Amino acid sequence: MAALSQALTARATPRARRHALRGLLSVSLAALLASCATVQTTGSGVSATPEPAAPTDPGRWTFEGDRPAAERDGYRPPRKLAVLLPMSGSLATAAAPVRDGLLAGYYGERRTRPELAFYDTAGTASGTAAAYARAMAEGADQIVGPLGRDEVGSLFQSAPAVPVLALNRGPSAAPENTAAFSLAPEDEGDAAAQYLLARNVRNVLVLSNGDENARRSVDALRARLTQAGGTITGTVAIVGDTPADQTDVFRNAVTSEGGVDAVFLAIRGNQARVIAPQLSVAGLGGRPRVGTSQLTLGTGQAQEDQILDGIVFPTERWSTGAGPRALPPQATVAVDLPTARGPAARLFAFGFDAWLLSGYLEHLSRNSDATLDGATGILRVAADGNVMRQPAWATWRGGTIVAQADAGG
Repeated sequence: MAALSQALTARATPRARRHALRGLLSVSLAALLASCATVQTTGSGVSATPEPAAPTDPGRWTFEGDRPAAERDGYRPPRKLAVLLPMSGSLATAAAPVRDGLLAGYYGERRTRPELAFYDTAGTASGTAAAYARAMAEGADQIVGPLGRDEVGSLFQSAPAVPVLALNRGPSAAPENTAAFSLAPEDEGDAAAQYLLARNVRNVLVLSNGDENARRSVDALRARLTQAGGTITGTVAIVGDTPADQTDVFRNAVTSEGGVDAVFLAIRGNQARVIAPQLSVAGLGGRPRVGTSQLTLGTGQAQEDQILDGIVFPTERWSTGAGPRALPPQATVAVDLPTARGPAARLFAFGFDAWLLSGYLEHLSRNSDATLDGATGILRVAADGNVMRQPAWATWRGGTIVAQADAGG
């Protein structure tokens, strides 16, 4: 494990990282992950008689007072961290990269690590209840998970006795002693609105394919724009993989009262390839065009994707070459670890950030201005318990996805 820890830390040279990752992530970590589905794994742990820490301030959080004192940067992990994930059932495929990313963060941490135990929720409310009960019986003082929305809703209803970092948002607000971390469409819509407002955009034309992700992102965009005095000037339905020609609709939007300052694309990439030329013909090609991460769906062929050049969308910091120092570049990790490749890489980064948040949860929850440089974005914990994420931004250049240099994140 020492070699694996070295491979996953910034102290190793790039060559050493590549060599160690190639030999160890594919063998040692693979074996470790297989065992984690059913048994516990213990890190270097905390001392048997930790120095008492000062009690935390009263509020929505209750952290155990017998943890070691926080590091100067606020790092104060629990004594025993329970991770509730659906390692069987319909959500198991999504859970695997989350688990792998969390373990990459865990073994990349050179300071005190908690004892770590995984519990299978099977992707159900009853499985979550059983996993939580077992975790509590076995001494967990902090929980990460569960992953499914219904699982989270079930756990939130039980009023957890220890701090919980849920990996989704439930159907209701997070109760006391809980935080909700997700890659939700709402976050992308809100981030897109802030991106546009920072560029003095107020009148936004929305293109939506009408699916759930689109509806949720558009609702968040509208809420943020309205709060800042902006508006959605109209919504154009984009239906099917070969949507109908909307050039005249776009022209009418441009000439309407108030006009159009920017376009928000809540559509998939293959749909955007059809629509982008129509926007240009209507006079909207040179105005800001911002979408969601759904724009990457149906793309990947540079020759075909050149038509998307200049459209901006939110992405993970890790995929743009930024992110935590302890996490090697995505291309390096992806060589040997399938769960860090393609669409799964997003969930791998999400799992890595779940580990980071678990160690800094008390610090972030007590300091509203505190942020954490994560793999998915810059993170903070809001007063309502939601983890807010400022993403990085990407665009297409020559049909290839590249970082948007002036977008922040």
